Amino acid sequence: MVGVSMNMLMRVCLSVILVSKLCNGYSTNQVKLDFYPPSCERIECPKYELIESGKDYEIRQYNSAMWMSTTPIDDISLYSATRTGFLRLFDYIQGKNNYQEKIEMTAPVITQVKPSDGPFCASSFVVSFYVPKKNQPNPPPAKGLHLQKWGKTYVAVRQFGGFVAAVDVAKEAAALSASIAGTKWAAAIYKSQAADNTTMYTVAGYNSPFEFKNRVNEIWFTFDLDKAPAF
Repeated sequence: MVGVSMNMLMRVCLSVILVSKLCNGYSTNQVKLDFYPPSCERIECPKYELIESGKDYEIRQYNSAMWMSTTPIDDISLYSATRTGFLRLFDYIQGKNNYQEKIEMTAPVITQVKPSDGPFCASSFVVSFYVPKKNQPNPPPAKGLHLQKWGKTYVAVRQFGGFVAAVDVAKEAAALSASIAGTKWAAAIYKSQAADNTTMYTVAGYNSPFEFKNRVNEIWFTFDLDKAPAF
């Protein structure tokens, strides 16, 4: 196609795949997955310390993770919001930033979700890209994006496979909540989120839209033990 840039073609392809595979209701595969996503053997992922491995969940500690994040996106659809945020971040790593610097792809891309109060009300979504270590000393700024710097952050994690569908996200979040119910972590998460009015849950995706096999997704509940009751 004459006059059409490769970056534009990539954006079109990403948009088509995200819409066709996500918005059309592809459901997740309820399969047992290893906790280390295969994609992290190919591209950089944030390091963490495994604190506890329970039945169908993990507790992880992330230290000083750095994320480039969108401003909050208000939408009634997780997929529409994720698509919007992902394309902004894709432009960012392709060089649409103040330094015109291309950045290596990393995983996961996360979508932090603050659900609405009703079924027809917009929720708030923040989509984030993990900044590679080589860029962390001086991440390129960009209009409409901001840097999130995590201190010592704890995360309760549940994994699932396939392409993400709305109904499955809710089910997986409920399943994670059920898995940790009655543990010390459940109280810590509740107290931490109540103290900061923080994100209720986060959806983490480790695969590009072009990958159809061995897809790994995670539901995260993030929390700060300093704001939780003593164990």
